[in-house]
Amino acid sequence: MKVLKFGGTSVGSPQRMQDVSKLVTEDGQTKFIVLSAMSGTTNTLVEISDYLYKKNPEGANTIINQLEQTYAGHIDKLYRTDEVKQKTMRFLHDEFDYLRSFTKVHFTSFEEKVILAQGEIISTNMVANYLEECGVKTLLINALDIIRTDKNGEPDMNYIKDKVMKVLEAHPDYQIYMTQGFICRNAYGEIDNLLRGGSDYTACLVGAAVQAEEIQIWTDIDGMHNNDPRFVEHTEPVRQLYFEEAAELAYFGAKILHPTCIQPAKFARVPVRLKNTMDPQAPGTIINNDFQRGVIKAVAARDGNICIQINSSRMLLAYGFLRKVFEIFETYKTSIDMVCTSEVGVSVTIDNRHHLEDIVNELKKYGTVAVEEDMCIICVVGDLATDNVGFETIACQALKDIPVRMISYGGSPHNISFVVKAADKKRTLQALSDTLFS
Repeated sequence: MKVLKFGGTSVGSPQRMQDVSKLVTEDGQTKFIVLSAMSGTTNTLVEISDYLYKKNPEGANTIINQLEQTYAGHIDKLYRTDEVKQKTMRFLHDEFDYLRSFTKVHFTSFEEKVILAQGEIISTNMVANYLEECGVKTLLINALDIIRTDKNGEPDMNYIKDKVMKVLEAHPDYQIYMTQGFICRNAYGEIDNLLRGGSDYTACLVGAAVQAEEIQIWTDIDGMHNNDPRFVEHTEPVRQLYFEEAAELAYFGAKILHPTCIQPAKFARVPVRLKNTMDPQAPGTIINNDFQRGVIKAVAARDGNICIQINSSRMLLAYGFLRKVFEIFETYKTSIDMVCTSEVGVSVTIDNRHHLEDIVNELKKYGTVAVEEDMCIICVVGDLATDNVGFETIACQALKDIPVRMISYGGSPHNISFVVKAADKKRTLQALSDTLFS
């Protein structure tokens, strides 16, 4: 069985829903489908929640009514028979009445998560109704019944596997099994969501639970490219990535799976393929446990970074100095992305400026502190542990005319990272592309 996930743009209109339905049924094979909310819906639900937080039920009702009219307009375009049109209209009427009920209660973050869950619930019901109208035997499984997190907010894999397998065993004769992405229950039974990776995470959790033949993530791009085509000319698709390479690229800004959400697939040894709903025949990019020696796969960039440099003569030969520095970031719950050290100083990058002033003030107890904002991390990913290739040297030579603020190499055999000013991002990406992939 294959597990296929479709994002918001892939089900963003009646025509797209019909296209997706055709795509998942044309070969007649059994599949497990994970759907996101229709594009734009989650943002609208966030806006509704914002009005309710501000105790403005009239504003919330206005947005709810507008969203209801949008969905009502999809009915005639999506369905052929009056029976299914009326069934879906009744469902939507109940859904939006449910949303209106929140204008009459004390609004908290719990209610917000319940509201946000409705986007996926609506999209899956609409597609399931369309598939049934087309004669496809479809089982819609409520994600709130099969996806749960533990007390640490991490997916409860044993629970998920047990629930998913019981559903499949109890309903063995369906062609399409479908559930919502993103939403779940927490360890206390409350409606919650998976946050990192969203619907991609759901697909990987289900794929690992059923030991799928393949997990397919369908979006509006043709897999992964070896550089960012928005800034670099003549990029090419990457057809295969090692799981660790994909995680590095995702962490450093590539438009690819969140690094956390592919972990279940990696541990279950289930390959993940990135596909394009606009070009279904394109091979896309497959992510698996196969590692290719002597190959640089891609370059990625992440904006919005801050460099913090701490210099201190007391650091020389002083044990415990780095511990004191890192404890300051831990106290303010701010993660560090890159670290470079010398005998008299340490430089780090962060991308969360929420507690920047407090962190700097604490660091000044141990030395002089310099801060540089609007920095960009550029990472080169591939086989950087190969002894006789020297890709790290080639990458550094490519940037001989670009001022590099920091270099990180050796922490991973798959990544060398450079920190440059945001103004130098484009020419850094182009220089690396010209040198590494020409």
